[in-house]
Parts: sequence; C-alpha cells; structure tokens
Amino acid sequence: MKLKQQFALFAVCAIGFCANAMANLTFSGTLRAPPPCTINSGANIAVNFGEMGVNTVDGVKHRKRLDYTITCTASTLPWNMYLTVTAIATSFDTSAVQSTVPDLGIKILRNNLPFVLNTKLSINPASPPELEVVPVKKSGTTLSEGNFTATAVLVAHYE
Repeated sequence: MKLKQQFALFAVCAIGFCANAMANLTFSGTLRAPPPCTINSGANIAVNFGEMGVNTVDGVKHRKRLDYTITCTASTLPWNMYLTVTAIATSFDTSAVQSTVPDLGIKILRNNLPFVLNTKLSINPASPPELEVVPVKKSGTTLSEGNFTATAVLVAHYE
C-alpha cells in the first residue's frame, strides 16, 4: 500500500509541476525614416589655396574657412545628427586628408580643434560646427614644386 500511496503522490506532484501558464504576446509600432538632408544643396565644395611657397606650409598659414550648409526637412522625432569627413588620412596626421603629394595633407579643423577623419561627430544641425582647412606637411620633409589635389566626402546623417 505504501508503494501505491507514493505513486499517487508522485502523480499529483508531477501534474502540478507540468501545468503550463500561457499568455499571448503582441508587438507593434511605427517605423520612421530620418528626414532627408542635403549639404550645400548637393553642390561640391571647393577650396583653392592658390599658389603657396613650398616653405610656407606650416599648418597655420593658408588657413581657409570651409563654407557649407546643412538643410533638412522637418521631423517630429528627436533624431541625433552626426557629421563625418570620409577620406584617406595622411600617415602623419589623422585629421589631414592625403593629397597627391606624398608629404602634404589638408588638415580639417572643427571649431579650432582637429577633426579626426572617418569618425562621426555629434552635431546640432541648426548650428553646425565651423570647419576650416589648412595645408600641413610631414615634419622634417621638404616639399617640391607642383600642383596638388586632395579629396574628401562630407557626410551628415541621422541616427
């Protein structure tokens, strides 16, 4: 009789532990895309340094403001905007765009601070940072005469 009682007790306990509780889950929401933005109305931004002496490239002289605008359509969501300068950096300065001359770069500054290339910077689109550019050379090198170019892409995006 004891064995039957133990079995009955086991059966009652097993049924109690195996009982399942269930609930239905429903998920919903609305996906929104960030508002479209343009930089400089889609036009290229060109900075011409003109003629410079090979011995005057010092990271200070020839500094120029980078004039640009960011225009976005209105949005009801609180998006975070980021600015990135995408380019190949020089081997001697992570804030300088490599030019066609090996030891010459174009350093980008934001509000007088180096703007590290290929990194995103959180900005307020209503008052974007002031950007400036200045030619720089690798320390200890002598530049040769000749034309140069350097290119980068300025990207504003929301997250």
